[in-house]
Amino acid sequence: MPNLVKVQIHGQSYSMVGELDEAYVLQLASYVDGKMSAVSAETNTVDSVKIAVLAAMAIADELYSLRLEKDERAGALRERAEECLTVLERALKQSA
Repeated sequence: MPNLVKVQIHGQSYSMVGELDEAYVLQLASYVDGKMSAVSAETNTVDSVKIAVLAAMAIADELYSLRLEKDERAGALRERAEECLTVLERALKQSA
C-alpha cells in the first residue's frame, strides 16, 4: 500500500505518494530543500523555477561525479585483480 508523506521544500508543501519509507522521503525532501536554499542564497534569485533547476543541476553533478568515481575505482580494482592473477599464474607455473 502506498505511503502518503507531506514534505516542505523551499516553502511549499507537497504530498508525496509512493512505496518509499516515510523517514527516507523526509530526508530526501530535506536535502532538496537545503540545496534550493543554498542556490537561493548564492544567486540572490527569488524565481522558484530557476532555483529548482539550478538545485537539480547541482544534485545531478553530485550524482554524476559519484558515478564517475565509482567507475574509476571499479576499473582500478579490475586492473589490480588482473595484475594479481598474472603474478599468481606466473608463480604457479614456476612451482610446477
